[in-house]
Amino acid sequence: MKRCILSAALCIAFAMALPAAARRYLPPVKEPAPALPADADPDPSPEGSAALTPDGEATLTLLSGGEVLTLTMREYLPGVLAGEMPASFAPEALRAQAAAARTYAMYRMAHSDARHPQADLCSDPACCQVWLSEEALRQRWGESYSRYSALYAAAAEDTDGAYLTWEGEPILACFHAASPGQTESCEALWGTAVPYLVSVDTPEGEADVPGFVTTAELTPEALRQGVAAVCPQADFSAGPEAWIGERVTDVSGRVASIRIGGAALPGTKVREIFALRSACFTLEWTGDRFVFTVTGSGHGVGMSQYGANVMARSGADWKAILAHYYPGTALVNAPA
Repeated sequence: MKRCILSAALCIAFAMALPAAARRYLPPVKEPAPALPADADPDPSPEGSAALTPDGEATLTLLSGGEVLTLTMREYLPGVLAGEMPASFAPEALRAQAAAARTYAMYRMAHSDARHPQADLCSDPACCQVWLSEEALRQRWGESYSRYSALYAAAAEDTDGAYLTWEGEPILACFHAASPGQTESCEALWGTAVPYLVSVDTPEGEADVPGFVTTAELTPEALRQGVAAVCPQADFSAGPEAWIGERVTDVSGRVASIRIGGAALPGTKVREIFALRSACFTLEWTGDRFVFTVTGSGHGVGMSQYGANVMARSGADWKAILAHYYPGTALVNAPA
């Protein structure tokens, strides 16, 4: 039986930077680069903890449009929130997103990224968090600029300075759009166990998420070419009806591996090849084409944004939302 063996270098490169085409889903919600930087310590010591600093006093550097900007966290966060979560989401979900985005920024400030050594973060959603300038937002929103910008500024101000820690250090606060009942664990996806990035229940479903279930249709030739590009040893000599083999799922319901042309591919790799919204999918032959049926959107690790919105609309506050999706973490500097 053939098995597609991906090199360690390829696996690391894939984890560090998913192609932009594979990261796009349900705009304007986006996910930050789902990777542990090379120098990350998943079980950090409490020494060297970041100070409890209000957003107006904390500064960071941001690479955007080829220019390195120096911003306060207060200036930075509304532009992130505007790119990461719709203004129509419940206020408590926006506050949870603000705290997660702040925490993610602080983590990046503590762990330099070789992709932009001149700045703490960048505005490329394929690498870090989205960030939109005031000019970009005025162009996007027009006469609604004041109303929308006030919503995002309020979410940041209401959580001023608050961030999540594990043993005293800011956590890698990954987030994604939507999960099919369970979020994904960091260990299952990237092979590194992180105690606060584990699989948890999440409440969103088809009624809550536009495009929660999507399909992608491929001709036999398109499927063959996509798989052969990464697994040249795959065997497509039989008819298309024989190409699909065993599909193995992990505890979250996502595909751990699937055999195509006798070669076993990771579900994340299949997602990348065919730009699927998530790795929770089925694949079937209909007699004239292959059909992927995909549930959820994003890598699945950390906070589900649509799940946070459902929790908020059900009465959970932003602190409870964060505690649910990042279990065992401590919320530091949270306003009363």
